[in-house]
Amino acid sequence: MSAKEWRTHNLSGNKRVVVTKELPGNRWLETLARAGCRVEICTSPDILSTGEIKAAIGTRCDGAIGQLTETWGDELFAALESAGGKAFSNYAVGYNNVDVAASTKRKILVGNTPGVLTEATAELAVALTLSASRRIAESDVFMRAGKYKGWLPTLFLGELLSRKTVGVIGAGRIGTAYARMMVEGFKMDLIYYDIYQNKALEAFMAAYGEFLKSQGEQPVACTHAASVEEVLQKADVVSLHPVLDKTTHHLVNAERLALMQENAILINASRGPVIDEVALVAHCQKHPNFRAGLDVYEDEPVMKPGLKDLPNVVIVPHIASATIWTRQGMATLAASNVAAILSGYPAWPDADIRPFLGDDAPQAAPSIVNAKELGLPMRKP
Repeated sequence: MSAKEWRTHNLSGNKRVVVTKELPGNRWLETLARAGCRVEICTSPDILSTGEIKAAIGTRCDGAIGQLTETWGDELFAALESAGGKAFSNYAVGYNNVDVAASTKRKILVGNTPGVLTEATAELAVALTLSASRRIAESDVFMRAGKYKGWLPTLFLGELLSRKTVGVIGAGRIGTAYARMMVEGFKMDLIYYDIYQNKALEAFMAAYGEFLKSQGEQPVACTHAASVEEVLQKADVVSLHPVLDKTTHHLVNAERLALMQENAILINASRGPVIDEVALVAHCQKHPNFRAGLDVYEDEPVMKPGLKDLPNVVIVPHIASATIWTRQGMATLAASNVAAILSGYPAWPDADIRPFLGDDAPQAAPSIVNAKELGLPMRKP
C-alpha cells in the first residue's frame, strides 16, 4: 500500500482492520483501538477498485469497514476469509452493495449503521422539497450571474406548499419522519403507500388533526393509498423512501411520471435506481413546471445526459446523511460492529442503537444483518 494513500492508527494493535475511507471524528478509532485493533485507513478520496481492496486486505486481515460506493461480493469476501477475517461493516444503513449471502457462506458477519440517519435524511428531503418548490437553486444561479435588476411580480414564481397534499412512497422510519415534518410544518394532507399499514403515523395524523380543530383550524387528512399510482396522481409533492430491490427498480418510470400533476414535485433521497433517470430527464424537459429534487442517482456518481442542464431539477451530491452528528455516529456504529465481533461479543437485540453513542457503550455489536444465519447469540437484556 502506498504511504501517500494510507495511514495507520494504533500500531501496537494485534488485530488488523482495513478501512477504505477516512471516517469523521475520533471515537470510532478509539473504539477499535480499545478492542486491540491496528487500523489501516485509505486517505485517498478516490473510490477503490475491488483489486485495490483485495491488495489492502492482503494475507492477514481480521476485519474491514467499507463504503456503499464499493461492491462487496464473493471475490472480496473470499479474500477476507483467506486472510482470516471475521467481520465486515458497511458504512451505511443500506447494504445493496453487499452480497450478504456470499459473506454468510464465508462465515463473515456483516454490520450496517441504522438508527442515526432518520432525521438527517428526512430533513434533506424537506430541504430539497423547499428548494424545488420555491426555485431556490435557480434563483441562486440568477443572482450570482448578476442578472437581478430589481423586484418583478413574475420573477421565479414557485409553488405554495401550505395546505397541499404530500405523498410518501415507503413509510418506514425516514418516510414517516419526512411526512411528519411536512405535515407539521405546512399543515399538509398526507397520502402514503406502503405494503404495511403505518398505524403509528395514522394515529399521529389523527391526533394532530384534533389539535388543529381545537385551535379553530381545518384538520389534516391521512390516506393509506392502495397503489403507488394513487399517490402519484393525488399528491402535489411526492417523496420516495422505499427499499431498493427488484420490485422497486425504476419504480418511477415514464408511465408513472405521466400520472403526476403538471406542476408536481418529485423528491428522491433514497436510492437512485428507484427512478428511471432517462425518463425523468425527458419528462422535465417536456414539462417545465414539473420539478424534482435529487440526492441520489441511477449510475452514481454519473448523471444521465441532460439532467445537469435542467433548471427545474435540484441536484445535490448524496448528502442526506451529511450532518456532523450523523456521520460520526455512523462511524461509531461501523467500528462498534467490527470491534464487537473481533472481541467475541454478542449482537445487540434492540433496534434502538443510541446506547452505543453514549459514554457507556454496551459490549455488543449494534447491528449485524446476518447474525441469525451465522448463529451469533443475542445479548441478554
